[in-house]
Amino acid sequence: MSEAEQIAIEQGSVDGFYQRLDELRVIVRTKLAEVRRAGPSGSPQNRSERDAFASMYEDRLSQLEAIEDRLCFGRLDFDDETVRYIGRIGLTDEDHLPLLTDWRAPAAEPFYQATAQQRGDVWRRRHLVTRGRHVTGLDDDLLDLDRAQDSHLTGEGALMAALARGRTAKMTDIVATIQREQDAIIRSELDGALVVQGGPGTGKTAVALHRAAYLLYAHRNRLERSGVLLVGPSRTFLRYIDQVLPSLGETGVVATTIGSLVPGITATGTDTFAAAKLKGRKAWVKIIAQAVRARERVPRRDIEFTLDGTDLTISRHDVIDAMSRARRSHKPHNEARAVFVRDMLRKLTDQYLAAQKLDPESADRAIVTEDLRTHQVVRRELNLCWFPISAENLVRDLFAKPHRLAEAAPNFSEQERERLIRDRDHPWTVDDIPILDEAWELLGPVDGNETDSNHDAQHAEALRYARDVLESTGAGGGLVDAETLARRFMASHSHHSAADRAAHDRSWVYGHVVVDEAQELSEMAWHSLLRRCPTRSFTIVGDIAQTSSPAGTRNWNSRLRPFFGRQLRQAALTVNYRTPRRIADIAMRVGQTHGLPVTTLQSARDIVDALIFEQPSRESAVAAALKHSLDELASRAEGRIALITTDPQRVTHAMSTAPGTPQNAISERLVVVTPQGVKGLEFDVVVVLEPAQILAGSGGAADLFVALTRPTQRLVVIHSGPLPQGFAG
Repeated sequence: MSEAEQIAIEQGSVDGFYQRLDELRVIVRTKLAEVRRAGPSGSPQNRSERDAFASMYEDRLSQLEAIEDRLCFGRLDFDDETVRYIGRIGLTDEDHLPLLTDWRAPAAEPFYQATAQQRGDVWRRRHLVTRGRHVTGLDDDLLDLDRAQDSHLTGEGALMAALARGRTAKMTDIVATIQREQDAIIRSELDGALVVQGGPGTGKTAVALHRAAYLLYAHRNRLERSGVLLVGPSRTFLRYIDQVLPSLGETGVVATTIGSLVPGITATGTDTFAAAKLKGRKAWVKIIAQAVRARERVPRRDIEFTLDGTDLTISRHDVIDAMSRARRSHKPHNEARAVFVRDMLRKLTDQYLAAQKLDPESADRAIVTEDLRTHQVVRRELNLCWFPISAENLVRDLFAKPHRLAEAAPNFSEQERERLIRDRDHPWTVDDIPILDEAWELLGPVDGNETDSNHDAQHAEALRYARDVLESTGAGGGLVDAETLARRFMASHSHHSAADRAAHDRSWVYGHVVVDEAQELSEMAWHSLLRRCPTRSFTIVGDIAQTSSPAGTRNWNSRLRPFFGRQLRQAALTVNYRTPRRIADIAMRVGQTHGLPVTTLQSARDIVDALIFEQPSRESAVAAALKHSLDELASRAEGRIALITTDPQRVTHAMSTAPGTPQNAISERLVVVTPQGVKGLEFDVVVVLEPAQILAGSGGAADLFVALTRPTQRLVVIHSGPLPQGFAG
């Protein structure tokens, strides 16, 4: 049978899968419309059930809408002549008989794990090459050579085609080309922390994303309500990967960065190298605790005042006793303050009643307590004793007021504290966020009010509905008020998905956390993440040779063992699918020369003209870099080009003023960026401007190593001076 005939047969199967997908979309849309038409009337139970159904249909529709391109990508042929098609999601017909097998299902494992030596009962693995809804080619892996008469392309054709494809501004999944060592990691057990160490281009990010999708499929009951948290290195990176999980059938993942970990606050400022290193220490757990404790102060002397002509005293002894009682409640500072104030008012009320020779259980007790609560001296002194403060103000005070930092961080030297002092209105930095998160944990919200606007909106909606219920039913009668009923509604159900709720809830506990570029995280960042997943179920991917953060990781065991103990296990990715061999060899040699713990890379391919060096004069180096970038842009119909430099503003300005430069030259296809900005990304062509300057920067050899390992097709190195050591040869 010819290849064209086989493609026609496969096209018939693929058409059937898309027909069923379209049918399911219509069915789910119809059911969702029916639920919405029912409206908000009815009992709270009916409303709750409708919200649950609406949420279920919305999630299912989002999944079905996200699945379009390459719905089916593989086929398994078995010795008993049965056939199994592999796709992004599972599909069944009207009688619930399987049509398409989800790539995460156990039945799909042979597609990734079968080999000629261990083929099981699979004799052929077929990759379907598609564009849109059309089959354009076939690629067969023959696991039983006795059946060679039915073969076409054999070996790694599908993988090589994927590697040669031009890059876009969005990352694509690797579900059709997952390799054996990658699949073992993706399907690894859920419990414990799995560290995946891999050099550039080994597919760490893709493996992490596919593992998240697999875990949500294989452990749906455990993870559906708690969700999965994905932590990436930058917002640019998150935009780059944002279509991968939906294309794999999963929408229940919260994606964020360390800088956006606390809802409502985004880090836009930068720290000096020295300040970032200091802020990464886990010592801040004690520093913040001491800063909070400093807001709980015993007066130096007893405070005397008068209420209605009666002399009363706020005694130091009573304050100490009330503080001890409040601390024993183990509530956050701002919530424990209510315990402290309540106890102090009780003591002062008893003092007043005793002075008036009244019964301690007098009917006037509540009136006296209220008079004390509003008394100017009492309000002032109790606030001074136990000051309510927000997490933001506590941390701002620490960095803006030297005496506050000195009382909270006595173990820091004076020089270290000076490196941390800044203006109070300085924007938050990435390294501030874990410190701010710790302050939130110990303080809680001021006056018990959440600052999150999304929470406030949900509460207002629930409160309105609760009032309507009480008015229409005549319920309540003093037994329950609208506020209490609203809180019960919010606790019992929400029409938002778990991911939506988790994204706006600082205290949300996740079932699993995926961390990409994990080598950049500080001790304090890890401390914050573990708070969000007490079960310590983590997928941690990174490369310690690429660590550029001053507070980052240089050794996985020394950094993570204290957090995870025996729950920590490690795996490695060894094959470089991104970078052609001659580029990878140069990058490894440069990294090793400058002391980086470089993982040996085995490149899957090579390109003859992958490496270009040019040495213009210093004055024309930028012009040469621009020329190469624009030439590559003009010569390629698709794909992305990155010009990596320590000074993007200078280069961008030069490009905007250079004669003959296209007005739209800097676009999604051509970007000018720093080495830190390309971490986790890849481009068809990379132009590295002045590698010696990159090496001399704050990120040092790690930044240069990152820059050299971004290209999938070609690396152009522009240098006006001598090349750094390691390039020779």
